[in-house]
Amino acid sequence: MTGNTARPLEVDSGRLLADLRALSAIGAWRTGVHRPTFSPDDLSARAWFAGQLAEAGLSPEIDGIGNVIGRSPAARVLLVGSHLESQPHAGRLDGALGLLYGLAALRALGAAGREPALDIGAWADEEGWFGQFLGSRSFCGEVTEAEIDAARHRTEATPLRTALQAAGYAERPRAVLQPDRYLGYAEAHIEQGDWLESEGLRIGVVTAIVGSRTFLITAEGTQNHAGTTRMAIRKDAGLALCKLAVAIDRAFPAAAGPRSVWTIGRMRFDPGEPSVIPGRAELHFQFRDTDPAVLDRLAECLTGLIAEANESGPCRLALAPRSATAPAAMDTGLQGAFAGAAKALAPGAWTEMPSAAGHDAQIFARRIPAAMLFVPSIGGISHHWAEDTSDEDIVLGARVFADGIRRILEHAEP
Repeated sequence: MTGNTARPLEVDSGRLLADLRALSAIGAWRTGVHRPTFSPDDLSARAWFAGQLAEAGLSPEIDGIGNVIGRSPAARVLLVGSHLESQPHAGRLDGALGLLYGLAALRALGAAGREPALDIGAWADEEGWFGQFLGSRSFCGEVTEAEIDAARHRTEATPLRTALQAAGYAERPRAVLQPDRYLGYAEAHIEQGDWLESEGLRIGVVTAIVGSRTFLITAEGTQNHAGTTRMAIRKDAGLALCKLAVAIDRAFPAAAGPRSVWTIGRMRFDPGEPSVIPGRAELHFQFRDTDPAVLDRLAECLTGLIAEANESGPCRLALAPRSATAPAAMDTGLQGAFAGAAKALAPGAWTEMPSAAGHDAQIFARRIPAAMLFVPSIGGISHHWAEDTSDEDIVLGARVFADGIRRILEHAEP
């Protein structure tokens, strides 16, 4: 797919940026947005996007899990997607930009007199307010009715069934992927890191998406008076986990790959009072990499550190897996199409790179060929209202994405 020399599609940059402003106004918060899944602003964004799909010539529906899907009349198409909801008080580009790129590419195909052979999907709850990659996994047939029954809002504990009922989606069927319809899946996104910016690059063609493993680590000690309990006899559960955190940071580099990352997302002491020695403490820990062997090494290292801590005492530590996602390799053929577009439109300013964040594309990669394209994030900021990308990079990314789609579609023509 890399040898295509036909003229790139003409993207309407003014319309793209106007669409971005309009979508960013829904749930606006400072310079970002606040659109938790199935909140009133999120529902408004879904309705707005369905309207845009219809205006662009697709047949839109919102299914029983909240996915917004626009279907082309063509028989065999490329599927483009991302998400509309946001993290709390977060950025306006995360997810949304990829959907607007899909619309821009669809309009560019029509303006060029080409068949608009794209379906576009806004997948519900990629950000995990009720469940991990809920919409894309549902579309790919991986979400059971029992999982929906059990799902709760992560901060308010509202049942997912209740949220779907309030949104008006509960009685609708859930749409299901038809693999034979699709040439593959393509998703554009801000990088959410600083690699492109730090290297002076403007386009990233994704090679693989990281897998992650998340654990809850608990320590059991003895709650007691902070002033009267001698240091020699204390069983401080909080201190035990702090020591483990230092041990992890010292030991993990030897087991890690060149792009491995690990994070202590939360620590909690019980009872959490300044004059009470914690009798129990918990730590939420996650690590990520694109190589399954590296993930296994890191898990083995973590298990060994906890065993060492239990041997030395005085507290008892326990490790409980909480979630895991597998790394996903992107399809080399689709990568080649986007690499060819990047060479043509951003010569010397693009690179191949892994994604250090999870995306819906990793779910689709289990069923159909998948690819991703990145544009820079200013300062590497994401999941924060200050997240941003320059208009120039937004427009360039849209042009590369549209041209990559053109190459994919032309390669598939009989």
